[in-house]
Parts: sequence; C-alpha cells; structure tokens
Amino acid sequence: MALLSIREIADIAIMTAALGFIFSGMFQSYSRKHDYDPLTHYRSGFDWEAFRFAAYVTAPAIILHEFGHKFVAMAFGVSAVFHAAYTWLAIGVVMKLLSFPFIFFVPAFVTHASVGALADSLIAFSGPAVNLVLWLGAWLIHRQRLMDKRYGNGLLLTAKINMLLFIFNMLPIPGFDGFRFFLGLVGAFL
Repeated sequence: MALLSIREIADIAIMTAALGFIFSGMFQSYSRKHDYDPLTHYRSGFDWEAFRFAAYVTAPAIILHEFGHKFVAMAFGVSAVFHAAYTWLAIGVVMKLLSFPFIFFVPAFVTHASVGALADSLIAFSGPAVNLVLWLGAWLIHRQRLMDKRYGNGLLLTAKINMLLFIFNMLPIPGFDGFRFFLGLVGAFL
C-alpha cells in the first residue's frame, strides 16, 4: 500500500491552493518586505506574493496535522485516507469573497476504520500533537534566533497558527479531535 495515492496528492494540491487564496492578504504584516509597495496589489490585479506566503504558512500545519492522523492510523494497521473537504473549502472561499471578519472552515480530514477506544483516542490526538510539536518547535527556534532573521516573521506566524490549531482541535466539542480523544480515553478506561 502506497503512503499517498494520486487522489490524495491532488487533494493536497487543491487544498493548498484554496488555503492560499482564502488567507491571502491576512498576513501582510508578517510577509512585508523592506521594499513593500502598498499599491502592488492594485497594479497587478491578484497579489501572488500574498497568496504564496499564505499557502506556505497555513497549508503545512494542516497537511502535517492530517498526516499525523493518517500515519498513526496506518501504524495501527488500518487503511487511512486524506481528503480535502471540498464543501468546507468552498465555504471558506465564499467567506473570503464576502470579506467575513472571521473565517471558520475545515479544510481536510482523514477517514479510517475504528481500531478500538484507546487506539482511536491516540489517532485523534496525533493530529493536534503534530501541531503542538510544530508550535513549540517554531517558537523555540524563533526565541533562540536559530534561523536567519528574514524568516523570523514566517516562523512566528507558523508558531501562532499551530498554537491555534492545537488549542482549537483539542476542545472537547463533538466533531473535534479533542472530543474523540477524550471519548476514547473514557471508553478505554471505564
């Protein structure tokens, strides 16, 4: 069994492009260069630099989160498949086009068979655990100045995005990873 199918790779590419569009322009204070020209967007039409930056800082956090679920499920011996959530991505695009001040959507998910309460709990926690590692790692690298200064803003933004994804996903609300994690723990130990 291949780690990723052609369909999964296509879903990752489409999701990355949608995330770049949805979040383009939201991180201008992080992506500005020293020669920043605020009229660039109006002169060239679409701001490709903002699109690229938004895709670079958002997509890896989500892709790696979902890979956490996928690869832990596969380690338990079940098939797991990455999917772009096309309906939710469309909702995100519409919210961006309508200039919503807060955008909430689910860009991707992984499907897998149930393995048992404790294993399902670990699979649910594995995605947020990846975000926790990325958050703390990016924060530590930024704090210790272990990376070139020109990448500092992107690294700080990566830390913040992963922090939000970790905290948000660990909320014990039905449909969230945190709910499945705590439900699996309760099922395993009670």
